[in-house]
Amino acid sequence: MNILEEMKARRLFCDGGMGSLLQAQGLKAGELPELWNLTHPEVIKEIHREYLKAGADIMTTNTFGANRLKYKENLEDVVTAAVRNAKAAVEEEGHGYVALDLGPTGKLLKPLGDLEFEAAVDLYREVVAAGAAAGADLVLIETMSDSYELKAAVLAAKEAGFGPDGKRLPIFATVIYDEKGKLLTGGNVESTVALLEGLKVDVLGINCGLGPVQMKGILEEILKVSSTPVLVNPNAGLPRSEGGKTVYDINAAQFAKVMEEIVSMGAVIVGGCCGTTLEHIRETVDRCKDMPVVWPEKKGRTIISSYSQAVLFDRRTVIIGERINPTGKSKFKQALRDHNLEYILREGVAQQDNGAHVLDVNVGLPEIDEPSMMEETIRELQSVIDLPLQIDTSNIEAMERAMRCYNGKPLINSANGKEEVMSQVFPLVAKYGGVVVGLCLDEAGIPETADGRIAVGRKIIDRAAQYGIGPEDIILDGLCMTVSSDSKGALTTLETLRRIRDELGGKSILGVSNISFGLPQREIINSAFFTMAMECGLNGAIINPNSEAMMRAFYSFNALMDLDPQCSQYIGIYSGQTAGLGQTFSKGGNGSGNAGMSGAGSAGAAGGPGAGDNSQALMSSIERGLKEKAHEAVSELLKEKEALVIINEVMIPALDHVGKGFEKGTVFLPQLLMSAEAAKAAFEVIKSSMEGSGQVQEKKGKIILATVKGDIHDIGKNIVKVLLENYSYDVIDLGKDVPPERIVEEALKQQVPLVGLSALMTTTVPNMEETIRQLRKEAPEVKVMVGGAVLTEDYARTIGADAYCRDAMASVHFAEQRFGGM
Repeated sequence: MNILEEMKARRLFCDGGMGSLLQAQGLKAGELPELWNLTHPEVIKEIHREYLKAGADIMTTNTFGANRLKYKENLEDVVTAAVRNAKAAVEEEGHGYVALDLGPTGKLLKPLGDLEFEAAVDLYREVVAAGAAAGADLVLIETMSDSYELKAAVLAAKEAGFGPDGKRLPIFATVIYDEKGKLLTGGNVESTVALLEGLKVDVLGINCGLGPVQMKGILEEILKVSSTPVLVNPNAGLPRSEGGKTVYDINAAQFAKVMEEIVSMGAVIVGGCCGTTLEHIRETVDRCKDMPVVWPEKKGRTIISSYSQAVLFDRRTVIIGERINPTGKSKFKQALRDHNLEYILREGVAQQDNGAHVLDVNVGLPEIDEPSMMEETIRELQSVIDLPLQIDTSNIEAMERAMRCYNGKPLINSANGKEEVMSQVFPLVAKYGGVVVGLCLDEAGIPETADGRIAVGRKIIDRAAQYGIGPEDIILDGLCMTVSSDSKGALTTLETLRRIRDELGGKSILGVSNISFGLPQREIINSAFFTMAMECGLNGAIINPNSEAMMRAFYSFNALMDLDPQCSQYIGIYSGQTAGLGQTFSKGGNGSGNAGMSGAGSAGAAGGPGAGDNSQALMSSIERGLKEKAHEAVSELLKEKEALVIINEVMIPALDHVGKGFEKGTVFLPQLLMSAEAAKAAFEVIKSSMEGSGQVQEKKGKIILATVKGDIHDIGKNIVKVLLENYSYDVIDLGKDVPPERIVEEALKQQVPLVGLSALMTTTVPNMEETIRQLRKEAPEVKVMVGGAVLTEDYARTIGADAYCRDAMASVHFAEQRFGGM
């Protein structure tokens, strides 16, 4: 019996913490724990054996930080030894499974960081290949805070994780949420579950960062939307420092009691993470082993996602913006020929501001390299826009490259009932995940009747099922034909929509404006047909959200059909309306994560920054992360205002606006960083202007940043650096794995008033405490701010830090306090 079969038959348990137990065995602060697979194999094997004796079933290999970035010479040896140590323990105890553990690389992926997506896949692929060859039973991806890195790890496991029998190893994947249920890069429960279920992992869940009490609310959210078994591995509560050691505030009995509640809620597999010991697992097993396994119900949700949000196709029609498409658009065609991505980004921003929930992306022109252009466009759009995207192409290479690099679960436009097309598209959907549009046509052409279209729709659904694609991941296009050439075209389409809903129980989509080709005043026909289609159950409408007539039809329909409770959105948009189109719709928002930025950004974005007031154009460009437009806007503004005035009255307020949105949870990390990059582009123009005129921009002060000794995870530090530099601080970045002595030496040499320290791993926090101790002794006037996933405010206080900064903006605020009070 393999693990996927056994987990249905009885309750299985993961092991607990490894790092804290190794520290108890003599692992020094900052020492690489994975090396103990080679130097102390008996210790590693014994820890696994003790967990097995305590009742655990799944042994997590000591490979959390094992990758080529850290182990350049002996990675395969380290991974192979780790798997063999765990296998030996399992064989000696006579039960259990070996889970190859994959943790984060410690790098932020492009465009936010410097690690290429494919490079991340390669890093994980090496580990998976070695672990699978050594005999691992499954792959456990854990503690992921970035959905893009999570996808890279899952793809590596799917592509390299094959056992000796040629079968793919099961894939379990857990992420680290904060108390609000958000990933570091902004993803939420719905978007993460959509991504992982699209990629078809076998088990998904949550680990680390929080104790079991804090995880209960997040687990409840996961269970509402997940059709996949859920795994929960909490920390032993919240950490603090005692005598230079990290301890946690929940003992084994308390932990087990809450884990019993978590199991009763519906978690299928449970175990522990940081701070949990043999006793925590033993007590949990004793309490929960006889509780029946409740398998999750199939939710049947038709859902797509971006890195930060999910869009559900349900009763309320989803607006899919059609403007990123060269058909009939001469300016857009020229932008594609000129490789003018900024034009495409502005089209996307305008549609988002005007109410789109999803953006269609079509870059097909005969004279360009469509696969390369599609891939680049998807990456660039996702760097400034948080809406899910529809990948619209008939070019299979372009489709695969876009699906592979897409950060989320996309909408795919399209397949149809032709066997040749289905056999090309469905394998891609099965591998990368997505909801695919199925056009109700086949080798015989477009059926003239609703009967014919429904028959093709059934064929598409049945054929998709053979690839493991459920009907919830198919949206049928009932085909909208122009009424000017077929007077019954609209009637046939509307009947098809009704029958997709009522007979097939499926979801439908239409390119609505097709109905009016060849007619004058097309918006009149389009908006009327749009309302009729929504009444017939239309789930997805590909329309122009910049069209006032179409959006009025949408908001009015929702108000009339009780899809807008208390008509609140309608009232918010149209009460006292005197504004123009772009401003009108940005008031209403679209539920996206960018809503907190749309007020100041929409006017410039809709017409393109540079239109109207140059100050507003610059502010809009910075808030939207449009680097080229920020460069253009500041160049124009320098003709009107002094450089320092621009910095203080336009740029800093723009950054503050984005920062406040980040703190409120309406702006996410990618948007925060792209805004910072746009500001940096503007600063470069200002710097050149100031140097030419002899002006000097004074730095507010020097700050040292460092990731402490033994820790190579520098994501947090790098984010803080970008923001501090934009706020005119002179940042001295000492990098990662920095000894305390080096930090003290630089603090004295540079005479800095503030040092920022980061750490991700429990095993490296003692080096943070030692660094603070040495700074207090040698440079007592220096203030220290700390951050990292394993820290809390209480923990920071117990190790002597002056400030705990839970995110990058908190670091900016503390720096402002420190230098403002000097």
